[in-house]
Amino acid sequence: SMLQEDISSGIEVIMSILTNYCPESLVHVELNCRVEDLECVDPNLSGHDFARRFHTAVEIARVDTKRAVTHNKGIMNGIDAVVVATGNDFRAVEAQCHAYAARSGAYRSLSQSHFDGETLRLEMTLPLTLGTVGGLTKLHPLAESSLALLGDPSAEELMQICAAVGLYQNFAAVRSLVTTGIQQGHMRMHLFNILNQLDASSSEVNLAKEFFHDKVVSFHAVRSYLSEMRETH
Repeated sequence: SMLQEDISSGIEVIMSILTNYCPESLVHVELNCRVEDLECVDPNLSGHDFARRFHTAVEIARVDTKRAVTHNKGIMNGIDAVVVATGNDFRAVEAQCHAYAARSGAYRSLSQSHFDGETLRLEMTLPLTLGTVGGLTKLHPLAESSLALLGDPSAEELMQICAAVGLYQNFAAVRSLVTTGIQQGHMRMHLFNILNQLDASSSEVNLAKEFFHDKVVSFHAVRSYLSEMRETH
């Protein structure tokens, strides 16, 4: 056998398997914003101040490993969702993207920011290897529906879509971090989940959203509020 021949020649084959790390299959995506278009992002910040804070936050993720891990996790939140929905292997994508983030010898942010005082540019290059034929992509009804919803993209187009969603997710996360903070968004989502569990009507949702705007959200608090409101009305 081949194994016996290799051993007799002094070479032992331990295993044969393809790698999930494909640093030659790179996708690049970028976002360019003029400072004047960022004036409306936050009422308490000028467009210039927002861009400066945003750029600084991304730079921190470039040099600080602890921040880079969470920064990249946010990017993968977006990418993984598309990968899973289209029947691709999100674990393989996760592994190769994190390996690519550490290619310099230090784990860094996948996205980079550039700010010259007038324009903010957020860009990202990362390895992606996805398919639209074979595996679960055509067998699983959700995967087939997801690809149809995306316009039946080619594998290359699907990789571009994933990268764009990842960068969009990154922009949204960093925007929250340097303005209101992510807690506000998390609490709003938590509130809507609880209201859904309690079968709140659309009018009750609107009233609860206003009531809990500056209050701590918990299942008990929301249930008590709904009960009191329903008894009153």
